[in-house]
Amino acid sequence: MQNIAIREAARGDFESICALNLAEVQHTSHMDFARLQALDQLACYHKLVSVAGQVVAFLLAMRHDAPYENDNFSWFSRHYPRFLYVDRIVVSAAFRGRRLASLLYEDLFRYARRSGIAVVTCEYNIVPANEPSRLFHDRFGFKEQGTQWLDGGRKQVSLQVAQTRT
Repeated sequence: MQNIAIREAARGDFESICALNLAEVQHTSHMDFARLQALDQLACYHKLVSVAGQVVAFLLAMRHDAPYENDNFSWFSRHYPRFLYVDRIVVSAAFRGRRLASLLYEDLFRYARRSGIAVVTCEYNIVPANEPSRLFHDRFGFKEQGTQWLDGGRKQVSLQVAQTRT
């Protein structure tokens, strides 16, 4: 694939990012423009992949010391003193299978190592199951550290941790 670029997300990309998120909202959580602006302010890492100028994937992550109000982030805060938390990673359905999520995770892990952070955390749905996410995270060495129910018992997540090998 030609013309692939990984770069920092900019405000001009937010509409495209919100549209990508909306297409996958069953595996992530709702995010309108205002919510994305707030998350961007909290994020230490907010990058995207563009192909021929089109935004086709993004990743948002926060450091352990971000003032982020989120049940999953709070769980990791109680268990780990320093970590990067992947709030969400989304790849357009039309561009899956092209290693774009892997490129973003490889870049995120490099960022974590440069920042002296030994742990990357995330969660994915296990009820309802998100098998592609489980398989993807397994390849990056993520291991389940716990589970929790969210959304009034409608969703259960697997709380995952991977070492960055700093």
